[in-house]
Amino acid sequence: MKRILAVCIAGLFSGGALAADLMAVYQEALANDAKFSAARAQFEAGQEKVVQGRAGLLPQIGLAADTTYTDADFRTRVPPGSSSPSYNSNGYGVQLTQPLFRWQNWVQFKQGELQTALAETQFGLARQDLVLRVAEAYFNVLNAQDALAAVTQLRTAASEQLELAKTSFEVGTVTITDVHEAQSRFDLASAQEIAAQNQLEVARQSLAQIIGRQPEPLAGLREGVALQRPQPENVADWVAAAESGSFGVQAQQLAREIAAREVERARAGHLPTVDLVASHGVNNRPQPSTDRSEATAIGLQLNVPLYAGGRVSSVSREAAALRMKADADLEDARRSAALAARQSWLGVTSGMAQVKALEAARVSSTSALEANKLGYEVGVRINIDVLNAQTQLADTLQQLSRARYDTLLAQLRLKAAAGTLGEEDVHAINTLLAP
Repeated sequence: MKRILAVCIAGLFSGGALAADLMAVYQEALANDAKFSAARAQFEAGQEKVVQGRAGLLPQIGLAADTTYTDADFRTRVPPGSSSPSYNSNGYGVQLTQPLFRWQNWVQFKQGELQTALAETQFGLARQDLVLRVAEAYFNVLNAQDALAAVTQLRTAASEQLELAKTSFEVGTVTITDVHEAQSRFDLASAQEIAAQNQLEVARQSLAQIIGRQPEPLAGLREGVALQRPQPENVADWVAAAESGSFGVQAQQLAREIAAREVERARAGHLPTVDLVASHGVNNRPQPSTDRSEATAIGLQLNVPLYAGGRVSSVSREAAALRMKADADLEDARRSAALAARQSWLGVTSGMAQVKALEAARVSSTSALEANKLGYEVGVRINIDVLNAQTQLADTLQQLSRARYDTLLAQLRLKAAAGTLGEEDVHAINTLLAP
């Protein structure tokens, strides 16, 4: 079982040609992610709003036909030889109605254009969300792999220290306390390794949910890769860009405009309408005397609403309240975008500083471990000192790994807050991965 596990772990960390990079995983997510597929279908549905709105401005043509059976009962004497008073009458006709003045239809057409634009904006937001979800799931797998590697290394070192403590106890150079301490650290490292394996499996399943299959080994960050500061290097510029360019803000701006148009459309219920109406009809009435009529008519039709039970006024007040809600939602979206930009900016800048500090801590922790091992061998350090140094190094490696991935994610979130996150940013991060 241990041999199989070792082979699996080796496969996870292999950097061979079969390793998938971030761009490959992103392309798979574009095709297979269920959430993005739903967003794409919603986008396609939104494209029909402008067509539906335009329909209210175009002619409406209808065809109608009827047939009626009549059984007449004449109270006067029917002349001998006359036909039966029962007969069928048939008719058919076609009518064209062209709206000339229906203000609510024109407003609805403009709303359709805005709703189509809103669908495009929401799809752009969904695409950004996919980039962030893919990157986060990808880095979570890499971080889980790094954490597993660190605790596995810690467990191996604790095992070696335990064997050394047992040997030293047998020859009388250490006490039983050293053995117990080493055994405790080994057991703890074993438990941490199990937890790390579970966390790695959870991370892999989360990525599998996005791409629709079990992920293959993933390419990790190149050793010593340098993280770049965001451009421009001014948080105020990013905040200003987020307040105007964020997809969330753009969507709320369109929603507010749609709500304003809805107020106008509701109030148009008080206005008259004018239609051009043209019709052509044929009627056949064979009994009691053969009669066929055919007529063509064209004219204008005016409708003036006088009273609708207060519905139009009520709908207008409702639309006005919803427009006020849209104004508040827009302001909230701007504030949220500004906050997201500031948080992401701090995440990038503080993350880069944290990475630099942890890289230095990794060097010093490695040196401290080597010094404590040497000191233990010559008798100037005790077993617990070596164990503490091993634990410190493992913790430093895990924190460094997490800090790198968090900083890269913060860079993506910063661009998402400004509405500029795209596939080119995925490619830029992809260049930082080992081939």
